[in-house]
Amino acid sequence: MALRTITVLGATGSIGRSTAALLEGGGYAVEALVAGRDAVALAAQARTLRAKLAVVADEAALPALRDALAGSGIEAAGGENAVLEAAARPVDWTMAAIVGAAGLASTLAALKRGGTLALANKESLVCAGPIVLEAARASGATLLPVDSEHNAIFQAMVGAAPDAIEKIVLTASGGPFRNASLAEMRAATPEAAVKHPVWSMGAKISVDSASMFNKGLEMIEAARLFPVTPDQIEVLIHPQSAVHGLVQYRDGSILAQLGSPDMRTPIAHTLAWPARMDVAVPRLDLAALARLEFFAPDTIRFPALRLCREALVAGGAAPCVLNAANEVAVALFLARKLGFLDIAAVVEETLTELSHLPVPDLPSVLAADAAARESATRIAARRAAA
Repeated sequence: MALRTITVLGATGSIGRSTAALLEGGGYAVEALVAGRDAVALAAQARTLRAKLAVVADEAALPALRDALAGSGIEAAGGENAVLEAAARPVDWTMAAIVGAAGLASTLAALKRGGTLALANKESLVCAGPIVLEAARASGATLLPVDSEHNAIFQAMVGAAPDAIEKIVLTASGGPFRNASLAEMRAATPEAAVKHPVWSMGAKISVDSASMFNKGLEMIEAARLFPVTPDQIEVLIHPQSAVHGLVQYRDGSILAQLGSPDMRTPIAHTLAWPARMDVAVPRLDLAALARLEFFAPDTIRFPALRLCREALVAGGAAPCVLNAANEVAVALFLARKLGFLDIAAVVEETLTELSHLPVPDLPSVLAADAAARESATRIAARRAAA
């Protein structure tokens, strides 16, 4: 029997590394691995997984990649066109894990040629949900959610009729500032913001978790993925991070998916779907855990949830503008050019300016994204100078 063919977009990031760890078990033919600029790490992965092709989005890193792959027989390429060409290669299963709006074009390229797409790039659905879903429908591609919360909802919803669902619940650890005061959050440093209490993630998503923009973006993603309206999506703080998502049905039943906080579990679910595979992750010990706590989020200290819900309801360009402004604001915060609480303020002001833009097609989405980045940069500079 032929081996399943695999491509990983965002191979050297957190999700990409977890995916590679699962692929090391064998039984797969890796077609392509794509990374941003870390040529050394990408080359090591490509050699270990015997990939046919390794691609760096940053063309300046291509010479280093070629040097690192010398004598391996693995093809090396660089630049945005090379990324799209790698994504479009025919394979059975693609991991889409390029962080941010930068992953949209490659996600669409992978969807258009069909197969199964494991989606870890929530921003694609946030910015261009209707376009992404139409691409999947047109090609017959199977779209599977990788985010632990959406993967949990997917598992708890299998076989359910849409009209049987009362609501879905996305859980959040609350991040490092769950119990912090506004004064403490105002003085927060990048080092404090990236110290997630449970998950090991990249800097950007860690800051999003600290501000709860990550959970807000997940609300928008959930509305694209599942047959629910915005008012059927709830967020609860769950410090233990054992329950990843819940579905409440109209008969009063609640189905929940539980597991240790390890991204290899949802990745493995999509890799083996509709079957299951053995994964050497820590097993959840409920007796040792002893308790499961849930709290309503504080939307005063975490306005991101309100902003994301408002953008979801507004539709149109609002989710795209929100995501672009947040990416700009987070980057400035990590560069120590913006305060932590200013992230949400910059996003809200950018939404006020630009959420009215029409986005009927991909060029319009990209234009709204660019306009939002320009506006957010200007607004952030003004706030920083005040």
